[in-house]
Amino acid sequence: MAKKKLARWAELNSFNHVIQPAFEDIFKKDHELKGHWHKEWFGNNNPIVLELGCGKGEYTVNLAERYPGKNFIGIDIKGHRMWRGAKDAKEKGLPNVAFLRTRIEFIKSFFAPGEVDEIWITFPDPQLKQRKENKRLPGPYLLNLYRTFLKQNGIIHLKTDCRELFDYTLSVVSANNLEIITSTTDLHNDMPGHELLSIRTFYEEMFLKENIPITYLAFRLNNEKPIKGIE
Repeated sequence: MAKKKLARWAELNSFNHVIQPAFEDIFKKDHELKGHWHKEWFGNNNPIVLELGCGKGEYTVNLAERYPGKNFIGIDIKGHRMWRGAKDAKEKGLPNVAFLRTRIEFIKSFFAPGEVDEIWITFPDPQLKQRKENKRLPGPYLLNLYRTFLKQNGIIHLKTDCRELFDYTLSVVSANNLEIITSTTDLHNDMPGHELLSIRTFYEEMFLKENIPITYLAFRLNNEKPIKGIE
């Protein structure tokens, strides 16, 4: 396993569509691509969509195939997992895909106000302990980070097997009067034929085999006022 990880790290380092900044290049400072993704990286003005905590990058790659008129960036800190999606994107010759290896809490260093159109959060670690609330990808702390670069009323998608995380996020959305686009506690039974059903992550396949319902929530993030927590 160690040799396989080392081989994947080496190959990941060779991919020209993967950005792996050093800590000192982003800690309390902006990355050189901030505000320049359209011109300097993708070479177009197409909408930018992020997949946060992308893991193996299944959504990043599959969405890029489905929507060639959009640019997709998969973000995760675990390079040996990201390798799979990065390799798939290279083999498929997808020009609208990039992968960024960094911690989510540093994301503000990479994107300028209004630079991102949509965010996907697929099967994140729920971080259910109260002391870890600030690490929840759809929680108030990180939603306020997303406000700094997501376009006004930009869409956030949450797909998870964790009902507790879904209910928590729905409570945050409701408490802040955010517009809900779609909400279901059983995507595969409530929305048969939906285009989301054709894209499944490794974990989603595993949960479905165990008959665990998949929840899905899509909402718009209002940038005009800070997101507050649940009282």
